[in-house]
Amino acid sequence: MDSAPNFILLPLLLLSLLLASIPLTASQSAADTNSSSPSDSDLCNGVFVSYTYTKGSKIPPNDSSNQPYRFESVVTVLNNGRDELKSWRVFVKFSHREILVSASNAVLSDGSSLPLSVENGTVFAGYPSSDLKSAIQTAGDVTQMQASVELVGTQFGVAPPNVPLPKNISLVTDGWKCPKATQKGKNVMQVCCMPDPDFNNTEIIDNEFFPRQNGDLTIMYDVIRSYASNYMAQVTMENHNPLGRLDNWKLSFDWMRDEFIDTMTGAYPSLVDSSDCIDGPQAKYYQALDFSNVLSCARRPTIIDLPLTKYNDSVFGFKPYCCRNGTILPKSMDPSKSISAFQMQVYKMPPDLNISALSPPQNWRITGSLNPDYKCGPPVRVSPSQFVDPSGLPSNKTAFASWQVVCNITQQKDTSPRCCVSFSAYFNDSIIPCKTCACGCSSNRASRTCSTTSPALLLPQQALLVPFENRTELTLAWSYLKHRPVPNPMPCGDNCGVSINWHLATDYRGGWTARVTVFNWGETTFPDWFTAIQMKKAAPGFEKAYSFNATALDINGENNTIFMEGLPGLNYLVAERDGDNPLKNPRVPGKQQSVISFTKKLTPGINVPGGDGFPSKVFFNGEECSLPSIFPTSNGNKRRHISAILLALPVLALLILRV
Repeated sequence: MDSAPNFILLPLLLLSLLLASIPLTASQSAADTNSSSPSDSDLCNGVFVSYTYTKGSKIPPNDSSNQPYRFESVVTVLNNGRDELKSWRVFVKFSHREILVSASNAVLSDGSSLPLSVENGTVFAGYPSSDLKSAIQTAGDVTQMQASVELVGTQFGVAPPNVPLPKNISLVTDGWKCPKATQKGKNVMQVCCMPDPDFNNTEIIDNEFFPRQNGDLTIMYDVIRSYASNYMAQVTMENHNPLGRLDNWKLSFDWMRDEFIDTMTGAYPSLVDSSDCIDGPQAKYYQALDFSNVLSCARRPTIIDLPLTKYNDSVFGFKPYCCRNGTILPKSMDPSKSISAFQMQVYKMPPDLNISALSPPQNWRITGSLNPDYKCGPPVRVSPSQFVDPSGLPSNKTAFASWQVVCNITQQKDTSPRCCVSFSAYFNDSIIPCKTCACGCSSNRASRTCSTTSPALLLPQQALLVPFENRTELTLAWSYLKHRPVPNPMPCGDNCGVSINWHLATDYRGGWTARVTVFNWGETTFPDWFTAIQMKKAAPGFEKAYSFNATALDINGENNTIFMEGLPGLNYLVAERDGDNPLKNPRVPGKQQSVISFTKKLTPGINVPGGDGFPSKVFFNGEECSLPSIFPTSNGNKRRHISAILLALPVLALLILRV
């Protein structure tokens, strides 16, 4: 009898326990769901970029007004989009006078080397991996979707525990748009970037390689033969800017994985030195290699072109587009001379000892003498280049791998021009010279005996043929004759190696003429020189040049440029030389001159003497020149002829001053 109630109570007890457990489990599940809310990066369906300040500390010297601090931060790029992100680039707008010392997994997009001041911001590009795959391609493998760049540097003025965050961060890869970044907590800045709906990125998505880009100068790094321990690379520089040019070019870059150059053809290192290999790991690994014949073991070698005499040399030359003394001309002058190329045999180091382990050098830079400044981006993997089959068969041969470096002309901060322009006109007997310190002046105030701020003094016409240091007496005599004040101290010179005089020669009903004179005050002769004149209104009326080879150019859709070069056989602008009697006569500049004519039919309403007959920009060998800030004035006089007596007045005034 007693067992029956126990038999009934046991199932009831088990049932009650089961029922009690159901709401408890459901409640716990809901609580778990609510507590694991998605992160900001999970909510981004594009590319999530974040900047996280990790730590910082005070560093010497102690300076209460300008104290430096070390900072450590991490830039993270996460591809949450549908497609692969190729050649990612991130801009960080630093705001505390930062000096960047190191950056992992990235290089600076403009090719600069560290350490570097980045107070105005900088662009990071991925290295060695520049592409980020999507979650769809990798089943959510974050290691292939994300890049983390660890930054170490110096900043000023923000002491811990305050956080020196940048003003903004953004993805600057083509085809993406980013809103302004937002701050998360105290030490994080983040932004979610989405595809730009107005940008056609089908070529980027559909192709295996990033499309080739346009630029003022492009450099192709093509691996044309590859072996386990070394490869042969061809470097091809091509000029695409109609006014760009390089003379005596010097090309430099950084090896990132202890590579070294064994042999070269078509170019040569500026310094042949293998000591870094002998003292480094290269000699330990390649014990059988004769390092006395290795050309360069520098981490950052500088490459120079070979002279013309080496073109047919079977050892150093014999390569297309090589051996031109470092001259790369614009295509408007000679398309065949707008390219320069060379080859080099590169040895690799472990662990890259297989045929497919290829890594191009980074931080490319190219410079020339009296040429524009170029900023070069990082190498971008592009489709393999094609070359004519050396066997002579009617087919092309592709490179093993190809990278493109794009360089654009830029005006560097605080750099001075290297050429200048003076103005003159038929209605005024004074020359408006180049500006004071147009091409820079010495910063040493103690040793300077001239004024860098006083405007340049007007000159008599004959003074243009005299070096600045020999113009003082002529200038003083002319100022005395014209009753113009002379500052004390007198203005400094222009310090330009090349000057160009633009003289308005005539102006009549149907047209007008100008005379262009190019002076070389330096010690270097300029072969294949050119000058380009940009005019706001007058260029469409250009007719011809009488002693130069001149053509009108359309640049960026505007017909405003006149391109001039020396005629065949007269295309050398010689260097400055001694006068006929060096003891008495000043040095004589190299000089080229031509008259150019214009018609007014295509430029109705043009005011030639009022300023329309003067250039708005002048270039010499691609370098933009300094222009005067004023035009010659007629002082109410029309045309007048300068008599022999008037020309003799400066000499008479000089004699008076000497008495």
